[in-house]
Amino acid sequence: MQRNQLQPALITGSTSGIGLAIAHAVADAGYPVMLHGLQSPAEGESLRQAFSDRYGINCGFSDADISSEAGCAQLVAETREALGNPGLLVNNAGVQFTAPAHEFPGEQWQRVISINLSAAFYLSRDLLPAMRASQWGRIINISSVHGLVASEHKAAYCAAKHGLVGLTKVLALENADCGVTANAICPGWVETPLIQPQIESIAQEQGIDLDAARAQLIGAKQPMTRATSPEAIGALVLYLCGDFASTITGTAMPVDGGWTAQ
Repeated sequence: MQRNQLQPALITGSTSGIGLAIAHAVADAGYPVMLHGLQSPAEGESLRQAFSDRYGINCGFSDADISSEAGCAQLVAETREALGNPGLLVNNAGVQFTAPAHEFPGEQWQRVISINLSAAFYLSRDLLPAMRASQWGRIINISSVHGLVASEHKAAYCAAKHGLVGLTKVLALENADCGVTANAICPGWVETPLIQPQIESIAQEQGIDLDAARAQLIGAKQPMTRATSPEAIGALVLYLCGDFASTITGTAMPVDGGWTAQ
């Protein structure tokens, strides 16, 4: 077993969607996993037990609120208590709010920035010393196509995701000689339950079937009119942890069906 496979993985926002798919991918590869999300303690324990039973790994769960520096410190402490120092940090947790910039509520701006950007900084800062000391670490930030281009009504989200790409580059430069890499993954449309209501709305409004509505929704931005599977993001995370990716650092990788190639 490679040294990195012995080091725990901390994945924020890993109880659903992309984060859950990443957690399944790394657990299946043998990593001890710290799950994180705003579930009830009972739901979290059930998910933790399911992972432990299915994959035969050590697994923990935290419901820490990472919208504050104190909440991030709590998550780090709980991860270390359950599994030890993480060698893999996946900053995946994110929230969204849409409104024109001139009408954007200040509290929503702060919420989006704190969870989508500041949490990634606090967690990286606190976990890097141990990664540097062990001469191995992977920081993978789940940014977005909106970390590379913009869309209307997404001032906070685009600012946070662009900032996450910039943070990734700084972390890569500062740790280039320590066996620690930092990369950002920038998905476009991903096939999660979050897009289903939009697809259904288009189908109902235009009297078309769901497949046609899905193609219309995705094709408005992507030349390739199909969404990425969450499992594909999980597989890319695994690749970035492997030996062949040891010199890939400081990148922002679009997984976007050609969105940013236009």
